[in-house]
Amino acid sequence: MSIFDVFDRISANSNAARGKIEYVIAGLGNPGLEYENTRHNAGFMVLDMLAEQLGEKIDRLKFKGKTAEVTIEGKRCLLLKPTTYMNNSGEAIVQALEFYKIEADHLIVVCDDISLDCGKLRIRRKGSHGGHNGLRSICELTGRDDFPRIKMGVGKKPHPDYDLAKWVLGKFGNEDSEKMAESAKNACECIKLMVQDKTDEAMNKYNS
Repeated sequence: MSIFDVFDRISANSNAARGKIEYVIAGLGNPGLEYENTRHNAGFMVLDMLAEQLGEKIDRLKFKGKTAEVTIEGKRCLLLKPTTYMNNSGEAIVQALEFYKIEADHLIVVCDDISLDCGKLRIRRKGSHGGHNGLRSICELTGRDDFPRIKMGVGKKPHPDYDLAKWVLGKFGNEDSEKMAESAKNACECIKLMVQDKTDEAMNKYNS
């Protein structure tokens, strides 16, 4: 690569960095150290990994959340981790969508799913909230359910009578942590495909 190629690449990256935000990528979870590495924070885990891959940190306070502006496969994206706690996730997301004038099909939500085995992924273009309070908040406040989402399997409750809140706020064991790390890596690859309008490819490759 010549020095001119290097300058061209730097210039292209600089221009992209000043571009309009095209996608909001929201990872759902709860803020605070006590919730780190819990099942309900699977969405946060994915966004943190994605930001690390891109050499960024999600630390700018905006839209009732922590944010970072990044470029993914040539697309300008806002990474958003709502700090409203899970049940009010929609408050942060609505603010971001309205500010950037982004439609639902350019919102990608990453969240946990207790109906999937730990480490499994399920990508959907749209759908109901399915009882997930974070998705419920987004659906109610946007009035839409036709936004893509990546569901991260965190495992089913040990038995039907087990307290749901205790389960989703519980931490991963060592074996499950390894599965989640691999799953998060795959979810990052899904996001890279989805912002290129290759959701079908992501579904075919990573859906469990």
